Amino acid sequence: MKIKTTNQINKLSRRDFLKGSAAVGAAFAVPTIVPSSVFGANAPSNRITIGSIGLGGMGTGNMKGFKGKSGSEVLAVCDVDAGHREKARQTAGLDEKSSYNDFRDLISRDDIDAVVVATPDHWHVPVSIAAVKAGKDVYCEKPLTLTIAGGRALSDAVKRYGRVLQTGSQQRSGSEFRNACELVRNGRIGKLHTIKVGIPGNNRKCPPTWEAEPIPEGFDYDMWLGPAPWEPYIEQRCHYQFRFVLDYSGGQMTNWGAHYLDIGQWGNGADDTGPVEIEGKGDFPESGLFTTAKKADITYTYANGVKLLLKTGGGNTRFEGSEGWVFVTRGKIDAEPKSLLKEKIGPDEIHLYNSRDHKQNFLDCIKSRKDPIASAEIGHRSSTVCHLGNIAMLLGRKVKWDPKKERFINDREADSMIARSMRAPWKL
Repeated sequence: MKIKTTNQINKLSRRDFLKGSAAVGAAFAVPTIVPSSVFGANAPSNRITIGSIGLGGMGTGNMKGFKGKSGSEVLAVCDVDAGHREKARQTAGLDEKSSYNDFRDLISRDDIDAVVVATPDHWHVPVSIAAVKAGKDVYCEKPLTLTIAGGRALSDAVKRYGRVLQTGSQQRSGSEFRNACELVRNGRIGKLHTIKVGIPGNNRKCPPTWEAEPIPEGFDYDMWLGPAPWEPYIEQRCHYQFRFVLDYSGGQMTNWGAHYLDIGQWGNGADDTGPVEIEGKGDFPESGLFTTAKKADITYTYANGVKLLLKTGGGNTRFEGSEGWVFVTRGKIDAEPKSLLKEKIGPDEIHLYNSRDHKQNFLDCIKSRKDPIASAEIGHRSSTVCHLGNIAMLLGRKVKWDPKKERFINDREADSMIARSMRAPWKL
């Protein structure tokens, strides 16, 4: 797909641009897609070319999703597990030269416009920052980040390099979630005072003790660990179950909180901010490999007085106001009074970003250069709410947060948990 610019195009006459677009294109700094008027919008020359990085269950699903879009084409795949990599290569119909173990080899290709990142969480930010620096747009799975500092670095990098990043919080592209949040934002339940979020409990268990195991052939374990501390290999540490080890993820707090806390943020109009006070209790494992909370009970307080109460159990978001409530989960919305379900949002009221297809929204925004529905900043802010909950549980006490400065208030111990050291040679 050919790339050209917008900032210098505006200085040219339309006639000059049409005459010299091929020569001018190489000098432009901010890319936009040149539509194909001869071959059609979905011609091969006009498709968005994609590289998929991380090919487990979610990564393969995302790759298939983009492969099925008429406006995009998967050109390369990357995974540190040769089995995952080879299966994805065959599914995508690619030759062996388009299959990579190291993501840096994939993002160095000039013929790739965007990457889809579905690695374990501890790799999300390093891979995404490297991609935007290489001029790629990014679709990155949720939770967007492993740490608050990493999220700030990524959001700033996306802005600095003029890239498009879509966080894989696909519930924002679900009509039931948008409808619920529009009802709340337009005062249909009166003054919002409480948000209740339920997240599932752990869906994996581990024995009380473990021993190191031989690294499987074809699995680049050192690369899998990447910036995380070195630890002996054990199968349960990797692939899906990584999310229950704090070195790589934040447990169900980040796995499902990135969905349902995200909707709480949206309905509360807090996409550019966050809570100011957090306290909670967590039930953490006392033995075994897993280190993330098995159960969570957290209270967030926002500057507008709204309380957000998160508990383990279910998977939903409920908004409660002075005149009613709205409950939403995947495929279902409920309310009291029931008449709210028939309410129409007027033309002069608040209409939230309307996306009906999360992946298509990303592709459309690559072309328009507009922000997608779950931008880097939104993904960072929602992930931050998850991380704040984990920090409060780990400390076992109340913490006060400044969402503007993104620092804790007079709390060095909590501030030390905003970022983490990275194993050499990796750095942001």
